[in-house]
Amino acid sequence: MDRYPKKRIEIIVESPMLRRVTDVLDKMDATGYTVIPAIAGKGQQGGWTREGTISDTERMVMVMCITDPSRVDEVLEAVFNLVARQIGIVSVSDVEVFRSDHF
Repeated sequence: MDRYPKKRIEIIVESPMLRRVTDVLDKMDATGYTVIPAIAGKGQQGGWTREGTISDTERMVMVMCITDPSRVDEVLEAVFNLVARQIGIVSVSDVEVFRSDHF
């Protein structure tokens, strides 16, 4: 079975930023992304959890986008310009996909 190299960009931000992140991905013509609610974690400020939060301001989400390696820098630049001054993390990893035409 053929596999194709791609890049996975993961963007973890506070929920109120979600729409702005997906708007940037749409403008960049990213062919798809998935939004996943972050349940809990631990960072520089210590541990946190979604439990007991009463507003979206305190909640975190992860936006995962798979793209062609030739496009990763332009997508990253647009995303990073948006989230650089916000709470969040942007990471990139190598992945392989089976259906290259979807990305």
